[in-house]
Amino acid sequence: MDVEKPLIARVFAELSDGQFHSGEDLAQALGVSRSAVWKAVKALRELGATLHAVRNRGYRLAKSSEPLAAERILESLSSAVRTYVRRLEVVWTVGSTNTELLSRPNPPNGSSEVLLAEYQTAGRGRRGRAWLAPPGGAICLSLSWTFRDVPADLGALGLVIGVCELRALRKLGVTDAKLKWPNDVLVDERKLGGILIELRAESGGPACVVIGIGLNVALGAPLLAKIAETGIAATDLVTAGLVEPWRNAVAGALVDSCIDGLLEFERDGLRPFIENWRDADALQGKMVDVRGAVGEITRGLARGVDLHGALLVETAEEGLKKFVSGDVSVRVS
Repeated sequence: MDVEKPLIARVFAELSDGQFHSGEDLAQALGVSRSAVWKAVKALRELGATLHAVRNRGYRLAKSSEPLAAERILESLSSAVRTYVRRLEVVWTVGSTNTELLSRPNPPNGSSEVLLAEYQTAGRGRRGRAWLAPPGGAICLSLSWTFRDVPADLGALGLVIGVCELRALRKLGVTDAKLKWPNDVLVDERKLGGILIELRAESGGPACVVIGIGLNVALGAPLLAKIAETGIAATDLVTAGLVEPWRNAVAGALVDSCIDGLLEFERDGLRPFIENWRDADALQGKMVDVRGAVGEITRGLARGVDLHGALLVETAEEGLKKFVSGDVSVRVS
Protein backbone atom coordinates (compact mmCIF):
# COMPACT_ATOMS: atom_id res chain seq x y z
CA MET A 1 0.00 0.00 0.00
CA ASP A 2 1.02 3.65 -0.39
CA VAL A 3 0.66 5.81 2.70
CA GLU A 4 -0.71 9.35 2.50
CA LYS A 5 1.84 11.53 0.77
CA PRO A 6 3.24 14.84 2.09
CA LEU A 7 3.30 17.89 -0.18
CA ILE A 8 6.97 17.39 -1.12
CA ALA A 9 6.10 13.91 -2.44
CA ARG A 10 3.14 15.26 -4.41
CA VAL A 11 5.28 17.98 -5.98
CA PHE A 12 7.91 15.37 -6.85
CA ALA A 13 5.22 13.25 -8.53
CA GLU A 14 3.98 16.24 -10.58
CA LEU A 15 7.54 16.97 -11.74
CA SER A 16 8.45 13.34 -12.38
CA ASP A 17 7.83 13.61 -16.14
CA GLY A 18 10.89 15.84 -16.49
CA GLN A 19 8.85 18.64 -18.12
CA PHE A 20 8.50 22.26 -16.97
CA HIS A 21 5.55 23.04 -14.70
CA SER A 22 4.79 26.56 -13.60
CA GLY A 23 4.44 27.33 -9.92
CA GLU A 24 0.88 28.52 -10.60
CA ASP A 25 -0.10 25.27 -12.35
CA LEU A 26 1.47 23.16 -9.59
CA ALA A 27 -0.31 25.16 -6.91
CA GLN A 28 -3.66 24.79 -8.69
CA ALA A 29 -3.20 21.06 -9.30
CA LEU A 30 -2.24 20.40 -5.69
CA GLY A 31 -4.65 22.81 -4.03
CA VAL A 32 -1.93 24.79 -2.23
CA SER A 33 -0.29 28.21 -2.47
CA ARG A 34 2.61 29.04 -4.80
CA SER A 35 4.67 29.74 -1.68
CA ALA A 36 4.03 26.18 -0.47
CA VAL A 37 5.14 24.85 -3.87
CA TRP A 38 8.33 26.94 -3.69
CA LYS A 39 9.10 25.56 -0.22
CA ALA A 40 8.55 21.99 -1.44
CA VAL A 41 10.89 22.56 -4.40
CA LYS A 42 13.50 23.98 -2.02
CA ALA A 43 13.12 20.92 0.23
CA LEU A 44 13.56 18.58 -2.76
CA ARG A 45 16.81 20.33 -3.64
CA GLU A 46 18.00 19.98 -0.05
CA LEU A 47 17.43 16.21 -0.32
CA GLY A 48 19.70 16.07 -3.36
CA ALA A 49 17.23 16.24 -6.25
CA THR A 50 18.47 18.26 -9.23
CA LEU A 51 15.78 20.76 -10.28
CA HIS A 52 15.88 23.57 -12.80
CA ALA A 53 13.92 26.78 -12.33
CA VAL A 54 13.43 29.06 -15.34
CA ARG A 55 11.53 32.34 -15.29
CA ASN A 56 8.19 32.13 -17.12
CA ARG A 57 8.56 28.36 -17.52
CA GLY A 58 8.58 27.03 -13.97
CA TYR A 59 10.32 24.03 -12.46
CA ARG A 60 11.45 20.69 -13.80
CA LEU A 61 13.51 17.74 -12.65
CA ALA A 62 16.80 17.38 -14.51
CA LYS A 63 15.70 13.86 -15.47
CA SER A 64 12.29 12.20 -15.45
CA SER A 65 11.83 9.69 -12.65
CA GLU A 66 8.86 7.41 -12.15
CA PRO A 67 7.56 7.69 -8.56
CA LEU A 68 7.43 4.43 -6.65
CA ALA A 69 3.90 3.02 -6.32
CA ALA A 70 2.99 -0.06 -4.31
CA GLU A 71 0.15 -1.13 -6.61
CA ARG A 72 2.39 -1.01 -9.70
CA ILE A 73 5.10 -3.04 -7.99
CA LEU A 74 2.57 -5.64 -6.85
CA GLU A 75 1.12 -5.86 -10.36
CA SER A 76 4.57 -6.61 -11.76
CA LEU A 77 5.13 -9.60 -9.44
CA SER A 78 4.50 -13.13 -10.63
CA SER A 79 1.30 -14.61 -9.24
CA ALA A 80 3.30 -17.26 -7.36
CA VAL A 81 5.51 -14.71 -5.62
CA ARG A 82 2.58 -12.44 -4.77
CA THR A 83 1.16 -15.13 -2.49
CA TYR A 84 4.25 -14.82 -0.26
CA VAL A 85 4.02 -11.01 0.09
CA ARG A 86 2.02 -10.26 3.20
CA ARG A 87 2.44 -6.52 2.86
CA LEU A 88 4.17 -4.18 0.40
CA GLU A 89 4.41 -0.54 1.38
CA VAL A 90 5.88 2.59 -0.22
CA VAL A 91 6.66 5.62 1.96
CA TRP A 92 8.10 8.99 1.04
CA THR A 93 10.78 9.04 3.73
CA VAL A 94 12.06 6.89 6.57
CA GLY A 95 15.24 6.74 8.61
CA SER A 96 16.22 3.34 7.24
CA THR A 97 13.98 0.77 5.60
CA ASN A 98 15.95 -2.01 7.33
CA THR A 99 15.63 -0.38 10.75
CA GLU A 100 11.90 0.12 10.25
CA LEU A 101 11.26 -3.54 9.36
CA LEU A 102 13.46 -4.71 12.25
CA SER A 103 11.19 -2.75 14.61
CA ARG A 104 8.12 -4.66 13.45
CA PRO A 105 6.97 -8.16 14.44
CA ASN A 106 8.26 -11.03 12.33
CA PRO A 107 6.02 -11.89 9.37
CA PRO A 108 4.55 -15.42 9.57
CA ASN A 109 6.81 -18.29 8.54
CA GLY A 110 7.36 -18.47 4.81
CA SER A 111 6.06 -14.94 4.16
CA SER A 112 7.49 -11.49 3.70
CA GLU A 113 6.95 -7.78 4.21
CA VAL A 114 8.43 -5.32 1.73
CA LEU A 115 9.14 -1.65 2.42
CA LEU A 116 10.40 0.93 -0.09
CA ALA A 117 11.21 4.58 0.48
CA GLU A 118 11.85 7.44 -1.91
CA TYR A 119 14.35 8.88 0.56
CA GLN A 120 16.19 7.59 3.63
CA THR A 121 17.46 10.04 6.21
CA ALA A 122 19.78 7.42 7.71
CA GLY A 123 20.33 4.85 4.96
CA ARG A 124 22.93 2.27 5.95
CA GLY A 125 25.36 -0.06 4.25
CA ARG A 126 27.66 -2.65 5.77
CA ARG A 127 29.93 -1.59 8.65
CA GLY A 128 27.79 1.50 9.34
CA ARG A 129 28.53 3.25 6.05
CA ALA A 130 26.01 5.85 4.88
CA TRP A 131 23.97 5.17 1.73
CA LEU A 132 23.38 8.29 -0.37
CA ALA A 133 20.43 8.50 -2.75
CA PRO A 134 18.24 11.49 -3.71
CA PRO A 135 14.48 11.16 -4.30
CA GLY A 136 13.92 9.34 -7.59
CA GLY A 137 17.58 8.38 -7.91
CA ALA A 138 17.61 4.87 -6.51
CA ILE A 139 15.74 1.86 -5.23
CA CYS A 140 15.83 1.74 -1.42
CA LEU A 141 14.14 -1.55 -0.57
CA SER A 142 14.00 -3.86 2.42
CA LEU A 143 12.35 -7.26 2.61
CA SER A 144 11.75 -9.25 5.79
CA TRP A 145 11.40 -13.01 5.62
CA THR A 146 10.80 -15.62 8.29
CA PHE A 147 12.26 -19.02 7.50
CA ARG A 148 10.21 -22.10 8.21
CA ASP A 149 13.49 -24.00 8.62
CA VAL A 150 16.78 -22.18 9.14
CA PRO A 151 19.12 -22.97 6.24
CA ALA A 152 22.48 -24.51 7.16
CA ASP A 153 24.30 -21.85 5.10
CA LEU A 154 22.48 -18.85 6.60
CA GLY A 155 25.76 -16.92 6.83
CA ALA A 156 25.99 -17.02 3.03
CA LEU A 157 22.59 -15.41 2.48
CA GLY A 158 24.23 -12.20 1.25
CA LEU A 159 25.79 -14.14 -1.63
CA VAL A 160 22.41 -15.68 -2.47
CA ILE A 161 20.74 -12.26 -2.59
CA GLY A 162 23.59 -11.00 -4.77
CA VAL A 163 22.85 -13.75 -7.28
CA CYS A 164 19.11 -12.94 -7.06
CA GLU A 165 19.84 -9.28 -7.80
CA LEU A 166 22.07 -10.29 -10.71
CA ARG A 167 19.29 -12.47 -12.17
CA ALA A 168 16.82 -9.59 -11.89
CA LEU A 169 19.22 -7.16 -13.57
CA ARG A 170 19.81 -9.53 -16.46
CA LYS A 171 16.08 -9.82 -17.07
CA LEU A 172 15.97 -6.02 -17.20
CA GLY A 173 18.77 -5.93 -19.77
CA VAL A 174 21.86 -5.25 -17.62
CA THR A 175 24.02 -8.19 -18.70
CA ASP A 176 27.50 -7.12 -17.60
CA ALA A 177 27.00 -6.77 -13.82
CA LYS A 178 29.45 -8.51 -11.51
CA LEU A 179 29.44 -9.49 -7.83
CA LYS A 180 32.08 -8.39 -5.34
CA TRP A 181 32.28 -10.50 -2.18
CA PRO A 182 30.45 -10.24 0.08
CA ASN A 183 27.70 -7.76 -0.80
CA ASP A 184 28.36 -5.42 -3.75
CA VAL A 185 27.01 -5.36 -7.29
CA LEU A 186 29.39 -3.77 -9.81
CA VAL A 187 29.34 -2.59 -13.40
CA ASP A 188 32.68 -1.68 -14.99
CA GLU A 189 34.27 -2.08 -11.53
CA ARG A 190 32.00 0.65 -10.14
CA LYS A 191 29.43 0.10 -7.42
CA LEU A 192 25.88 -0.19 -8.74
CA GLY A 193 24.29 -1.50 -5.57
CA GLY A 194 24.81 -2.99 -2.14
CA ILE A 195 23.16 -5.50 0.16
CA LEU A 196 22.72 -5.41 3.94
CA ILE A 197 21.50 -8.54 5.74
CA GLU A 198 20.36 -8.33 9.36
CA LEU A 199 19.14 -11.29 11.40
CA ARG A 200 16.67 -11.41 14.25
CA ALA A 201 16.42 -14.83 15.83
CA GLU A 202 15.07 -16.05 19.16
CA SER A 203 16.55 -19.03 20.97
CA GLY A 204 14.65 -22.07 19.76
CA GLY A 205 12.37 -19.89 17.65
CA PRO A 206 12.11 -18.92 14.00
CA ALA A 207 14.77 -16.85 12.25
CA CYS A 208 13.70 -13.63 10.59
CA VAL A 209 16.04 -11.88 8.19
CA VAL A 210 15.75 -8.32 6.94
CA ILE A 211 17.35 -7.89 3.54
CA GLY A 212 18.22 -4.37 2.48
CA ILE A 213 18.93 -3.61 -1.18
CA GLY A 214 20.21 -0.28 -2.41
CA LEU A 215 20.37 0.05 -6.18
CA ASN A 216 21.47 3.22 -7.98
CA VAL A 217 19.11 4.14 -10.81
CA ALA A 218 19.88 7.73 -11.86
CA LEU A 219 22.09 9.55 -9.37
CA GLY A 220 23.41 12.16 -11.78
CA ALA A 221 26.97 13.34 -12.29
CA PRO A 222 27.18 15.71 -9.25
CA LEU A 223 26.22 13.00 -6.74
CA LEU A 224 28.41 10.38 -8.43
CA ALA A 225 31.30 12.83 -8.03
CA LYS A 226 30.39 13.43 -4.37
CA ILE A 227 30.37 9.67 -3.71
CA ALA A 228 33.75 9.38 -5.46
CA GLU A 229 35.15 11.85 -2.92
CA THR A 230 34.43 9.25 -0.20
CA GLY A 231 36.68 6.75 -1.99
CA ILE A 232 33.87 4.75 -3.63
CA ALA A 233 33.61 4.59 -7.42
CA ALA A 234 29.86 4.41 -8.09
CA THR A 235 27.61 4.06 -11.13
CA ASP A 236 23.88 3.79 -11.86
CA LEU A 237 21.51 2.00 -14.23
CA VAL A 238 21.36 4.98 -16.60
CA THR A 239 25.15 5.04 -16.90
CA ALA A 240 25.09 1.26 -17.35
CA GLY A 241 22.97 1.79 -20.46
CA LEU A 242 19.40 1.16 -19.29
CA VAL A 243 17.58 3.80 -21.34
CA GLU A 244 14.27 3.75 -19.46
CA PRO A 245 14.87 2.27 -15.99
CA TRP A 246 11.23 2.22 -14.82
CA ARG A 247 11.70 2.01 -11.08
CA ASN A 248 8.51 0.10 -10.28
CA ALA A 249 9.49 -2.61 -12.78
CA VAL A 250 13.01 -2.70 -11.31
CA ALA A 251 11.63 -2.99 -7.77
CA GLY A 252 9.22 -5.72 -8.83
CA ALA A 253 11.99 -7.69 -10.56
CA LEU A 254 14.09 -7.51 -7.39
CA VAL A 255 11.26 -8.67 -5.12
CA ASP A 256 10.32 -11.47 -7.54
CA SER A 257 13.88 -12.75 -7.79
CA CYS A 258 14.62 -12.47 -4.08
CA ILE A 259 11.54 -14.36 -2.93
CA ASP A 260 12.12 -17.09 -5.53
CA GLY A 261 15.70 -17.25 -4.28
CA LEU A 262 14.72 -17.39 -0.60
CA LEU A 263 12.43 -20.35 -1.27
CA GLU A 264 15.21 -22.12 -3.19
CA PHE A 265 17.80 -21.29 -0.51
CA GLU A 266 15.56 -22.58 2.28
CA ARG A 267 15.12 -25.82 0.38
CA ASP A 268 18.60 -26.43 -1.07
CA GLY A 269 21.06 -24.06 0.62
CA LEU A 270 23.82 -22.22 -1.22
CA ARG A 271 24.64 -24.95 -3.74
CA PRO A 272 22.14 -23.91 -6.49
CA PHE A 273 23.62 -20.39 -6.47
CA ILE A 274 27.33 -21.14 -6.30
CA GLU A 275 28.02 -21.42 -10.04
CA ASN A 276 26.14 -18.19 -10.79
CA TRP A 277 28.23 -16.50 -8.12
CA ARG A 278 31.51 -17.87 -9.46
CA ASP A 279 30.64 -16.86 -13.03
CA ALA A 280 30.08 -13.27 -11.87
CA ASP A 281 32.93 -13.09 -9.32
CA ALA A 282 34.61 -9.67 -9.72
CA LEU A 283 37.56 -10.62 -7.50
CA GLN A 284 38.52 -13.98 -8.97
CA GLY A 285 42.26 -14.10 -9.77
CA LYS A 286 42.98 -10.58 -8.47
CA MET A 287 45.32 -9.48 -5.69
CA VAL A 288 43.22 -8.32 -2.75
CA ASP A 289 43.63 -6.84 0.71
CA VAL A 290 41.27 -8.25 3.33
CA ARG A 291 40.91 -5.95 6.34
CA GLY A 292 39.67 -7.45 9.59
CA ALA A 293 37.63 -5.91 12.39
CA VAL A 294 40.69 -4.64 14.28
CA GLY A 295 42.50 -3.38 11.19
CA GLU A 296 44.77 -6.31 10.38
CA ILE A 297 45.32 -6.79 6.64
CA THR A 298 45.79 -10.04 4.74
CA ARG A 299 47.06 -9.75 1.18
CA GLY A 300 46.76 -12.51 -1.37
CA LEU A 301 45.23 -13.82 -4.57
CA ALA A 302 41.42 -14.19 -4.58
CA ARG A 303 40.48 -17.79 -5.38
CA GLY A 304 36.70 -17.56 -5.35
CA VAL A 305 34.33 -18.82 -2.66
CA ASP A 306 33.82 -22.25 -1.10
CA LEU A 307 30.53 -24.14 -0.85
CA HIS A 308 29.67 -22.26 2.36
CA GLY A 309 30.26 -18.79 0.90
CA ALA A 310 33.66 -18.11 2.51
CA LEU A 311 36.14 -16.06 0.50
CA LEU A 312 39.28 -18.02 -0.41
CA VAL A 313 42.54 -16.07 -0.52
CA GLU A 314 45.89 -17.63 -1.41
CA THR A 315 48.62 -15.95 0.64
CA ALA A 316 52.39 -16.21 0.27
CA GLU A 317 52.97 -16.83 3.99
CA GLU A 318 50.05 -19.00 5.14
CA GLY A 319 48.74 -20.62 1.99
CA LEU A 320 44.98 -20.71 1.39
CA LYS A 321 42.94 -18.77 3.95
CA LYS A 322 39.17 -18.55 4.39
CA PHE A 323 37.20 -15.46 5.37
CA VAL A 324 33.53 -15.25 6.33
CA SER A 325 31.75 -11.97 5.66
CA GLY A 326 31.27 -10.82 9.27
CA ASP A 327 33.14 -7.62 9.88
CA VAL A 328 35.74 -7.72 7.12
CA SER A 329 36.14 -5.67 3.97
CA VAL A 330 37.97 -6.41 0.72
CA ARG A 331 39.77 -4.15 -1.73
CA VAL A 332 41.62 -4.98 -4.92
CA SER A 333 45.32 -4.32 -4.29
